[in-house]
Order: sequence, then structure tokens, then C-alpha cells
Amino acid sequence: MNITFWGAAQTVTGSQHLLNVGDKKILLDCGLFQGKRAEAYAINQKLPFNAAALNAVILSHAHIDHSGNLPSLAKNNFRGKIHSTAATLDLCQSMLRDSAAIQENDIAFLRRNHPQVAPSEPIYTSDDAERALDHFVQHEYHEWFQPVDGVRTKFCDAGHMLGSTWELHELREGNRSVRLCFSGDLGRNGLPILRDPEPMPECDYLIMESTYGDKLHDPITLSLGALRDAIQTAYRRGGKVIIPAFAVERTQELLYNLNQLMLSGDLPKLPIFVDSPLAVNVTDAFRRHQECYDEETRQLLEADADGDVFAFPRLTYVRETEKSKQLNHLKGSAIIISASGMAENGRILHHLRNNIEDPRNLILFVSFQAPDTLGRKIVDGMPYVKILGDEFKLRAEVRQIHSFSGHADRNDLLNWARPQIKNLRGIFLVHGEAGPMKALKQGLEDLGAKNVIMPARGQSEPLDG
Repeated sequence: MNITFWGAAQTVTGSQHLLNVGDKKILLDCGLFQGKRAEAYAINQKLPFNAAALNAVILSHAHIDHSGNLPSLAKNNFRGKIHSTAATLDLCQSMLRDSAAIQENDIAFLRRNHPQVAPSEPIYTSDDAERALDHFVQHEYHEWFQPVDGVRTKFCDAGHMLGSTWELHELREGNRSVRLCFSGDLGRNGLPILRDPEPMPECDYLIMESTYGDKLHDPITLSLGALRDAIQTAYRRGGKVIIPAFAVERTQELLYNLNQLMLSGDLPKLPIFVDSPLAVNVTDAFRRHQECYDEETRQLLEADADGDVFAFPRLTYVRETEKSKQLNHLKGSAIIISASGMAENGRILHHLRNNIEDPRNLILFVSFQAPDTLGRKIVDGMPYVKILGDEFKLRAEVRQIHSFSGHADRNDLLNWARPQIKNLRGIFLVHGEAGPMKALKQGLEDLGAKNVIMPARGQSEPLDG
């Protein structure tokens, strides 16, 4: 038994971990790598393993850096099953189709306007996304299932996004048995809408995310005030608030908070647009999967005559391309929420092109920005940035709200692992940059952890029974 780390290895993106048990091969997550365009294209297009030899995929959650390269498996003759929760499947039905369409549309745009930098073909097509969706099998939380002979798995709530899980795998090879836990992406206690993460189980090995292994988040309660202040600042000078936001979870959390500001009278009277067909579809999925809601959100639903926390006055959902283009000519203040959250693709690129050079406007980031992404370049204050092949001067104000993060921070991670830490034979840290990962490694070792490893891409580690 061993595991090879092919993605999210000393980086925060492209989660892919290949588990070998006997002659069976199981892939834990199959995410898109996000970063420099040419590098990301090369990594995502060429899978580092034989997709046809995989027996199963177990998917922790629907975020694109964990699910977004599943269509490449189908493109390369994967024949097994993809196991997930019902909510994750529901989200992936929209997200994988959207991911394929964005790639096709972006390449078409580049071919028309910048043919010298346009890739020859998308990483995968809409047909590949449809084939991937045919492989999904859904499971309930806490339901044991057998993805292959010799492996028994169950999902528990990770509290990170709708349908997200940490996974417990019971592995058996001959007379040897091992319990392996994969944290997926852990959420934070007290986040709106969703339940808190469930406690870590007893196990032998842990694959653990480390995104914020060196940082403490601002209290969640500060997000409302920071959001209010940003909107009011842009409103006073007649500018727009442009918010790159992940279509899944972050957009819905923003809407929840905007609804709270609306109810308290703290929101200026300005139009709000959610300009993302994916975000519209995902919000519908949130409405369908109230089994994932926490008690506070359930009580709000019961108190709301319409039973909908994602609808309120002056809010408009935009699906059609033509209506999206009309926002480019919008006069006066407005809030535009659009995907993607790291400003790497999708309609947000067009909103940035049209608004980044106006000093009245405010670009508001509400999530982590990976190195080399457009979002990270803007947050870092680069004076000029390229957007869809053209260069623009950064004149708009830029702010970032860290308290919105759906990821566990350093204390959350250490507290989650603490009860089981001395019984672990090994911990593999993934999904983090070098600094946060090293800081979390030291924190875990201070708690008594043994054999804390930071695997590089392609590194294999044994799972001794």
C-alpha cells in the first residue's frame, strides 16, 4: 500500500492523490491546477498517470481545484466510478459543464484577438464533461461503501462548502490493514449556512490540508463590517464594487451577508448583480440541499415568508451573455459579483477589463489568491496587469477581506488533529504553500506528531500496515 501525490503537493491547487492498494488504484480528487497560463495548461492537459488503469475516484468536494480535471479522466478512457455526496454531484453537474464551456470560450476569444498565445485546443470539451458526469455515484454522509475490493470508505462533513467531506478509508491488503483519513479542505466553526466540521476519526495516517497553516483568520463576525465599509466607500465616490468570487459557496455566503446588511439597513440603495450562470445554478443547488444547513440557517428559513435566504430587493441574477455585456455600460454605483474567485477565467475578466482603470471603483477580494493568478497580481498591487491578452493600469482601489475564508486556519487545523495526533504513524501535508506548510508541520510536531511529511509532486510514500 502506498500513496503518490500528484497535485496540491507543496502548492494549494490541483488536488490529486493516487492510492495503491494491492492491484487497485484509487484517485483521491482530480482537480485543475491553477497558476501561470502556460504552466497550468501543460500540467492539466497531460495526466501524470494512466486514467484507464484507475479503478475509482473518491471526490472530497466540488471546488474546481479538487474536481475540475475529472473530464480529462473521461477523455483518457477512465472506466471506473466517481464517488461523492449528493450535493457534490449536484454542484459538479453545473461546475464541470461550466469549466468546459469557459475553456472553449476563452480559447475562441484568444484565437480571434491574440492567436499567437492561443492554445491549440481546450484541456477538455463539453462532451468530456458530460462523459465524466456519467461516472458519478452518490453516497450519504456516514454511509460505508466499497469503491474497490479491499477498501471501505465513508464521508463525514468537512464544513468547507456544500457537500464537502473528509474521508475515512479502511484499507486491507492480505493480512495488513490501515486506516487513512483525508481531510479534504476543512471548514471553520461558526461559518454561516453550513454545519461545522465533524471531529477527526481514529486512524493510522492523515492527509491534511495546510492552506492557512501559519495564519489566524479574523473573526467571522468582522466580515459584515468589512463588507459594509467597502461598499459604502465606493458608493460615496460613485464607483462600482467588483467582487471576484467563487461561484460555489463564496457567492452564496456573500449573498447571505448582503441580505443581513439589507435587513439591518446598513446597505446603500444600489443594484447588486450576480453575473455568473454557474453561480445562479449553484445557488439553486444550495436551495435544494438544505440537509447541509446548520441550525441557525434553518431557523432563518422558518422565519422567512419566502423561505429563501438568497433572494432580496435590488438583487439580480444574470445568466444571459447579452445582459452580462450590458453591465459594461452601467452608470453609477453597483455591486457586481462574478466568477472566478482568483480572476483566472470567466466573466469576471471582462468586468475587470472595463473597471480596473477607474479610481472610483473598488475591487474586493474575498478569498485566497494563489501565486501567479491574476487575482494575486492585483492583490499584490502590480501597477500593470494583463487581462485576456491586453495590458491595463491598476487604478481602482483594491481590498481583501480575509474573514470570509471557508478554510480552517492554523488553530482550527491543530485543534482538529490534536485528539488523535499521538496515535498517528504519519501525516502528509498537502494543499499549502511552503511557508504555511512548514509552520503547520512545526505546530503538529509541538503537539507530539511523528513523521510529518511535506511530499513533493510525484513523491510516493508507503502506508505500512
